Amino acid sequence: MPDFAEPLSRLIAEFKKLPGIGQKSAQRLAFHILRNSREDAERFAAALTDVKDKLGICAICNNIADAELCPYCRDTNRDRTQVCVVEEPHNILPIETTRQFHGLYHVLHGAISPLRGVGPEQLRIKNLVTRLQDGEVQEIIMATNPTVEGEATAVYVSRLLKPLGVRVTRIAMGIPVGSDLEFADEVTMLKSLENRREI
Repeated sequence: MPDFAEPLSRLIAEFKKLPGIGQKSAQRLAFHILRNSREDAERFAAALTDVKDKLGICAICNNIADAELCPYCRDTNRDRTQVCVVEEPHNILPIETTRQFHGLYHVLHGAISPLRGVGPEQLRIKNLVTRLQDGEVQEIIMATNPTVEGEATAVYVSRLLKPLGVRVTRIAMGIPVGSDLEFADEVTMLKSLENRREI
């Protein structure tokens, strides 16, 4: 006999699929939804489906966008001579919170990881090379995560781009090795940007 009614069990099972959510957290979330009004549940469901239906990838930088271009690529006040390369869209936020970087971004959607079967061809590197053709970009800042995969990706991209005459730098390792940019505080992220080095 199941512990909960079938719709509630199904909701718990779906919440358990989220990263960092175990059985108890999934139950708390499911009961929270159950206690809320139908209107709250409908807003929650609409927010979930809108993420899938109304968001796409920026045509220039591969960031998440609700139009053809993301807010950063649409912003005419951004410095177009600098492009900061990150692994995932959520890696942009820690850099933006420093309020010191005013350039553009490029999202690779992953890192080179032979053990996981991810090679350079699975990453969004080709359109980064395309962005350099007009000669406006003068510096590429590699802000991949300070992991073995992130470092391998930074080195690969650097070797690919240097012959094109662009300066390639790497953020300083003020961020702990093995961690994720998502968890870096503002000061650490700022120091990493300020102390980037050429690779």
